Amino acid sequence: QVQLVEGGGGLVQAGDSLRLSCAYSGPTFSTYAMGWFRQAPGKERDFVAAISRLGSRTYYAESVKGRFTISRDNAKNTLALQMNSLKPEDTAEYYCAAYRGDFPPDSSYRYHYWGQGTQVTVSF
Repeated sequence: QVQLVEGGGGLVQAGDSLRLSCAYSGPTFSTYAMGWFRQAPGKERDFVAAISRLGSRTYYAESVKGRFTISRDNAKNTLALQMNSLKPEDTAEYYCAAYRGDFPPDSSYRYHYWGQGTQVTVSF
């Protein structure tokens, strides 16, 4: 059974950086492409970034391109999201998700497993 546990969220000021982590347990981690999504109160869950099974391909939402970097360590069963130059509009609950395949979609409903989320709050 797949389990995902996020960490690293917190309260920061605009312009600061945060590094989110996602610890994976279950069958071989490299079976899954991985994604990060976020959801602000009253809004839909939005795609942030994704990475292929072996980490050779990455994908980003336009709103975070150039500021966020997704990475994975298949030896350590971990996924990360480095977030730089944070803005107040980045405030949301951040979720990692696993997709059984090698071309991660940007639609949340296609992912197979989800973590419980970690809160990121960016103040002015």
